[in-house]
Amino acid sequence: MRNEDTMLINDPATLAAVDAAFDAYERALTTNDVAMLDTLFWNSPHTLRYGATENLQGYDAIREFRAQRPGKGLMRSIVDRSITTFGDAFAVANITFRREGEPRIGRQSQTWVKVGEDWRVVAAHVSWRDE
Repeated sequence: MRNEDTMLINDPATLAAVDAAFDAYERALTTNDVAMLDTLFWNSPHTLRYGATENLQGYDAIREFRAQRPGKGLMRSIVDRSITTFGDAFAVANITFRREGEPRIGRQSQTWVKVGEDWRVVAAHVSWRDE
């Protein structure tokens, strides 16, 4: 689909590549594969990650957070997932999720950019919403 500016939205090949990168992120997150998580974030002082209890600016701050975070209780079930690509180098991914024993619904947003040949998260936000 093209918008009025002729930008290609959800090109099948681009969407498949971002889906695969998102799936790799989800596996790394739920198995606490810190090295892979570090790889999937853009290594830049401009990278942002706003979490449920923290605001992290810069790749180094995000990396330090991940290294110190407990590796238990990370499994979750994705309730809804939406990935939209714009052109061949920019995408947004949004999910809602649940964790066992947690009455609230989690929300996660990620901005992905193709850096060289690889997709990287340049901004992320995680929050909880009461039912």
